[in-house]
Formats: sequence, C-alpha cells, structure tokens
Amino acid sequence: MSDTDGVITGVGGIFFKCRDRDHLIDWYQKKLGFPFDGVGASFVFREDDDPEKAGYFVWGPFKKESEYFRPSGREYMINLRVRGIEALLDRLKKMGVEQIGEIEEYDYGKFAWIMDPEGTKIELWEQIGEPPILED
Repeated sequence: MSDTDGVITGVGGIFFKCRDRDHLIDWYQKKLGFPFDGVGASFVFREDDDPEKAGYFVWGPFKKESEYFRPSGREYMINLRVRGIEALLDRLKKMGVEQIGEIEEYDYGKFAWIMDPEGTKIELWEQIGEPPILED
C-alpha cells in the first residue's frame, strides 16, 4: 500500500475528561508506571509492516471543563492512526461524513476530526516523524 491510501492503521490514543486530572495522572504514574510526558502518557511500538518505523499510542486525560471534544457532548474522544489523511477525508466526504474544521499540521502529525453517528468526536492522526520520546 502507498502512503496515500487513506486507511485507518490503528488506534492512536484515547482522550477523556476527568474530575481531578492532576490526581489521576499521579495515580497512574505511581500505581501503574505510566510514562507521563506533560500532555499524556505515550506508549511506543514498532509498526508491523515496517519494524524500522516507530509509532505511539497516547493516553490523554483532560480537565472536566475542557472544550476540546466539542461539538461532541461525550466525555471522551478516540484518536485513530491514519495513512493518507487527505485521501481518507475525500472518501469520507463522498460517503456523507462531515469533517469538523480544517486539517491541522504540527511537527508530530496531521490532524482532522469527524463525528460518528453516536455523536463521538473522532480525531484522525497521520504521524509525522518519530515519537517525541525517541528523538534526540
């Protein structure tokens, strides 16, 4: 498959709201050894189809009052890893799935958002480069 196939390659993270973010992070660090990096905990893995390439999964707690998941009213958001985000969005648009906002690009990836039929915000993420914890 090429880099422009427009396919989901896996789950990139789970993001959720919590009552006491600092306490929850502390608990997960101390009790379960989560490697918190200031934003969330990143778990690195090697890609099945390209073992030289590393990917990562993010566990991300948000403050209860966060508006990042809007327009969803849910307490969580799912992040899906994508190869060929533009191609995927084009295909989804043809199937009647509305994109929320524009594609945003950062050093670590391209992001876009859609809503599923149950009202859950889905974040689509095409990773760029190596996981931050492997750089340097």
